[in-house]
Amino acid sequence: MSETIFYIFAFIVAASALGVVANHNAVASALSFFVCLCGISVLFAMLDAYLLAFLLILVYAGAVVALFLFIIMLLDMHGGDRPPFGKMTIVSGVIAGTLLVLGVVTFLARGQFSTDALALARQAPSLFTDLKFYGVKLFTSYMLPVQLVGFLLLTGMLGVIVISKKQDEEGKKAEGLKD
Repeated sequence: MSETIFYIFAFIVAASALGVVANHNAVASALSFFVCLCGISVLFAMLDAYLLAFLLILVYAGAVVALFLFIIMLLDMHGGDRPPFGKMTIVSGVIAGTLLVLGVVTFLARGQFSTDALALARQAPSLFTDLKFYGVKLFTSYMLPVQLVGFLLLTGMLGVIVISKKQDEEGKKAEGLKD
C-alpha cells in the first residue's frame, strides 16, 4: 500500500515539476510549484520526517509560493510571449536528460536500489532524533525570533504592495494629464 502511495505522489511531483518548467503562464507555473512542494511534503511524511514535511508546507509552499504569486500579480506578467527554445537549449536539455537516465539505469543495474527505506529508518532511529531536537528548540527557545522574521517578511511584502500602488496611481495621474 505504501509503495502505491509513493508512486502516486512521485508521479504527481514529477508531473507538477514538468508543469512548472513547461507552462507559459506564470501564475499557473507558480501553482504547479505549489503542488510539487505539497507532493514532496507527503513523501517526507512517508519517511516519518514529519517536521520536514510541516516546514516544507509552512515555509516554502505557504510563504515562498504566496510571495511569488504576489510578485507575479503586482508585476502584471502575461505569459505566452516567450521566444521558442534555441538549438543550444534543446541540445543541452537532451544531454542532461540522457545523463540523468544513464545515471538511474546504472544505479538500478548495480542493485543498490532498496524499497525498504522505512525499515532502514526504523533500524537507525538516531538519525531522526536530532531533527526532533531542532524542532523542539525551534518552537520553544526560538519562537520569538521565528515570529519576528515572519513579521519582517510581512512588512516587506506590504511595503512592496504600497509602493506599487503609489506608482500605479502616479502613472494614471500622468496619463490623465496627457489627455
